[in-house]
Amino acid sequence: MVDVGGKTVTWREAVAQAVVLLPETVLTLAQGGDILAPKGPVFQTAIIAGTMAAKKTWDLIPLCHPIALEKCSVEIHLDGNTAIVNVHVACHHKTGVEMEALTAASVAALTIYDMCKALSHDIVISEVRLLEKTGGKSDYRAGETKNV
Repeated sequence: MVDVGGKTVTWREAVAQAVVLLPETVLTLAQGGDILAPKGPVFQTAIIAGTMAAKKTWDLIPLCHPIALEKCSVEIHLDGNTAIVNVHVACHHKTGVEMEALTAASVAALTIYDMCKALSHDIVISEVRLLEKTGGKSDYRAGETKNV
């Protein structure tokens, strides 16, 4: 692991996103902002799975520091035939929470796949990416370029 002993505790935040393309056979079960699949409410289950994954990132990704998260919100909404997973993670710590946000987005997307695979395997998970991170030695926002 990277030695963070000399770093200052600051408020660290990260926002990540995953995109899940859904076929019409899955979308026909959309109701009230969720998809009601045979296994149950897809987005509600994916939100719980994403939150659990963020909290266990250090256990899943080798060399990640265990971080006590103070905030983890997972939001999922449909945009046409696409489920957009947005995750916002934050805490006071010596190291960032990018991996926690990315892990939460990935696991939420995988949960959507798992919940819907009985309906179709034509589900595509794409664009798992970090949108923003703040609070460390440098901030990041997707699409912004830096002069080095």
